[in-house]
Amino acid sequence: MINDRPADHAAPTTDDLKGRIISFMRGASTEITPAEENRLPELKSLLPVASGVYVAHTPNASFEQVIHAALAVQRAGFDAIPHIAVRRVADAQTLRVALAALRRGGVEHILLIAGDAPRPVGEFSGTLDVLRSGILEKSGIRRIGIAGHPEGHNAVPTALLWEALQAKQAFATRSGMHLHIVTQFGFNGSAFRTWEHELAPRQIQLPVRIGIAGPAPIAKLMHFAAQCGIHTAVRGLVRRLGAAARAPRLATSPDQHLLGVLGAPPVSAQIVAPHFFAFGGALETARWMRIVSAGAFDIDLGAARLRLSGK
Repeated sequence: MINDRPADHAAPTTDDLKGRIISFMRGASTEITPAEENRLPELKSLLPVASGVYVAHTPNASFEQVIHAALAVQRAGFDAIPHIAVRRVADAQTLRVALAALRRGGVEHILLIAGDAPRPVGEFSGTLDVLRSGILEKSGIRRIGIAGHPEGHNAVPTALLWEALQAKQAFATRSGMHLHIVTQFGFNGSAFRTWEHELAPRQIQLPVRIGIAGPAPIAKLMHFAAQCGIHTAVRGLVRRLGAAARAPRLATSPDQHLLGVLGAPPVSAQIVAPHFFAFGGALETARWMRIVSAGAFDIDLGAARLRLSGK
């Protein structure tokens, strides 16, 4: 039978795939929690200067602690990107003051998310409220990350998630501000591919960082999946932890995600880099990133794993 697929859809050789991984990792970002601020000296020895380091607004942290940690991240020589969880911001003035403090400290990049609060504590119920307020334009912030949900969200219908992304694309076009998408981590590589293929037909042209869970036990991944609202269907597939690693099309390690994303066919140029969620394990994730970025690994295609040689 004649294979009429385009040549660039052929499975890459192991050497080609390794090169793709190393190149993709050059723009990789990760995160810390406010409680991990004291890890910054060690993090500096693991990540390249000016790497993107997001500051997660964890459930037990205050908004003020997120801002404080972001300023410390920036002083450490990284590109600090604090989470601005708008449902946890008291009011517009609190947001203005925080953004002004960030700009004075050299921070010009934020991740704007709704947050996990069941009810807003102030006047912002979603990220579009902030985008439409004009506060960001006046603050001097020009680089804004927004969330993408390839595997859906338990609390929001899929149609509304797409409508929100299209509204944010329109805002970026209208305002001239630089927006990019950071996707939620997940387990289903085919779900990400389906989501990726929907971007162009919906005229969403924003650059995308694909969210990937860093190295972590599967029980920990399940805990954070529940917190982050990953679609019920996916959680059902992995309900039995012992079966999760054997379930078809599931990826439970960063190795599996990278191999899936960069295999055949490769993702579009719109997918610019990975973002690694650390779940409070910033140093472990950064060590893994350092080894892979240096190419200190072999690829075991049969096991869909990277065999690290730099540990």
